[in-house]
Amino acid sequence: MAGALPDGDPVPLDGSLPHAAAAAAGRNGFAVYVHVPFCASRCGYCDFNTYTASELGGGASRDEYADTVLRELRLAQNTINPEKVDTVFIGGGTPTLLGADDLGRILEGIDKTWGLAADAEITTEANPESVTPEYLRTLHRHGFTRISLGMQSASPTVLRILDRKHTAGRAPEAAREAREAGFEHVNLDLIYGTPGETADDFAASLQTVIEAGADHVSAYALIVEDGTRMAVRMRRGELPYPSDDVAADRYLAAEAALTAAGFDWYEVSNWAKGADARCRHNLLYWTGADWWGLGPGAHSHVGGVRWWNVKHPTAYAKRLADGHSPGHAREILTDDDRRVEDIMLRVRLRDGIPLAGLDAAGAKQALADGLLEPAAYAEGQLALTLRGRLLADAVIRDVV
Repeated sequence: MAGALPDGDPVPLDGSLPHAAAAAAGRNGFAVYVHVPFCASRCGYCDFNTYTASELGGGASRDEYADTVLRELRLAQNTINPEKVDTVFIGGGTPTLLGADDLGRILEGIDKTWGLAADAEITTEANPESVTPEYLRTLHRHGFTRISLGMQSASPTVLRILDRKHTAGRAPEAAREAREAGFEHVNLDLIYGTPGETADDFAASLQTVIEAGADHVSAYALIVEDGTRMAVRMRRGELPYPSDDVAADRYLAAEAALTAAGFDWYEVSNWAKGADARCRHNLLYWTGADWWGLGPGAHSHVGGVRWWNVKHPTAYAKRLADGHSPGHAREILTDDDRRVEDIMLRVRLRDGIPLAGLDAAGAKQALADGLLEPAAYAEGQLALTLRGRLLADAVIRDVV
C-alpha cells in the first residue's frame, strides 16, 4: 500500500475553496478522476492506495462504494461550478471489480452534478481478467468511450514475476472484446525492464499490442518502490534490480516497433494512432487544467489549490457519512510552484514548451548535447529528440 499522505494546511469541513480558486474552476478545462481502491490481489510491484478483501477486513464495502462516491460528489457540487466536464477517468485499484451499473451510476452522478461535455472522453481502467463481453457492453451503454487495460507483458514468465493473475493471451482478447462492444478507444499498458524479461519477451509484447487493435499504448519502465513485495525480494537477492541500460534499450525498441505500426509518441511514455486517440484526460493534467479527484487518497487541483483525501476507504466513508469533506490536507501553490510544475509536465510532451522563461544556459547545453530538436529550438520552442526523451528528467533539471 502507498505510504503516508503528505502534511499540509487543514481542509475546511465543508470542503470550501478560496473564492478566487472556486471562481476559476474549469477555466482551462475540467476533468474528474474517480479512485476505486479495491483489488482482487496485490501485485508485487504495486504501491498504489489499493486494498484486497483481506486487507480491508469488514471496514469497507464494494457494494456501498458508488453511494459513498456520490456523497462526495454532492459536497463537490456545493464547492465549484465548472462550465462542463471534459473528461472522466476511473482508476484504481481495479475499477471493474465494481458492477458495471455502479460505474454507470457514478458517471450519471457526475453528469447530473456538473454536466458532461457532448464529446466528453470517459475512461475506465480494467484488469484483463476482470471484464467480460457483457460487462463491456454494459459499460458502453452507460457512456464509456475508452478503456485502459493493464496488460503489462505478453510473457507468462514476466507476468508471474509481476504477480499478475491474467494469462498472456487475455489482454489482447479483452482489447478485441472492447472494440466489439463499441469502445472508440482502447489502451494497453506495458511495463518493461522486469527482472527476467528478455529482449524477445518485450518484442513479443509489442507485437501482441499491435495485433490486438489498440489505438493507444502506454509503456513505463519498472520502478521498484520501497515497501512492496518486489523490493523485499530484491533486497533478499531473489531478484536482480532493474537496469537503466536495459530500460533504455526497451524504450528504443518500443519507439521503433510502435512507429513502424503507425503509432506516434505524444508524451514520453505514450503513443497513439492519430491525434484523436490521445488520452485527453492525461493531456488536461499535463497542460494545467483543473480536476476533482473523488475517492480515498485521490488528489485534486482547482485554481492553484491542491488537496488530497484521507487514504483509507473506511475513514473516507466515515467523513462523508458525517457530512464532512474527506480532504486530509491541502496546499495553495505559489506562482513559482505552478511554473515549475508546468515545465516538468510540458517538457515531456511532443509539442514541448516555449524557451521563454526557461534557463537559457541549461537549454543551450541540452541542445549541444543532442537532447533538443534544433528546428524547434530555432523557432523558440523546446522539444525533445529521441535521446532527449531517454534523458527527459535531466533536461527538466537543466532548464528549470
